[in-house]
Amino acid sequence: RFEARRYAGSRTIYIGVFDSAVEAAVAYARAAGEYHPPAHPSPVVATEAEGLRLHLSSSNPSGYKGVTKSTVVQAGRYQAQHHVGGRTVFLGRFDTAVEAAVAYARAVGEAPEAGSAVAAAAGQASAEEAEGLR
Repeated sequence: RFEARRYAGSRTIYIGVFDSAVEAAVAYARAAGEYHPPAHPSPVVATEAEGLRLHLSSSNPSGYKGVTKSTVVQAGRYQAQHHVGGRTVFLGRFDTAVEAAVAYARAVGEAPEAGSAVAAAAGQASAEEAEGLR
């Protein structure tokens, strides 16, 4: 257990007892007026929708490969696109990232199951490409 307290002049201000050091630090920062919440919380992403395994991406803010925020607000908040033969194929604009990810999965096929030979081979190829970039 972790205790948080701060000092104001000669006074000790007790903040509380917490289960983790991180919780205590956040409570201290809030009490001291120095807490700044994260600008963009991590998106919660669905791994499957409409019977399709979706292509997840840890490097894309939307959480899905081929899905980005749309700059045309009236047409939908997210857009999906993929690349074929060096050309960008626009798949449409959608109200949610999951809808856009479903369109991407329909266009390029389902993502391989985690732990499958195809997924492992794709991960190996990505690791080899990353090595080549160093």
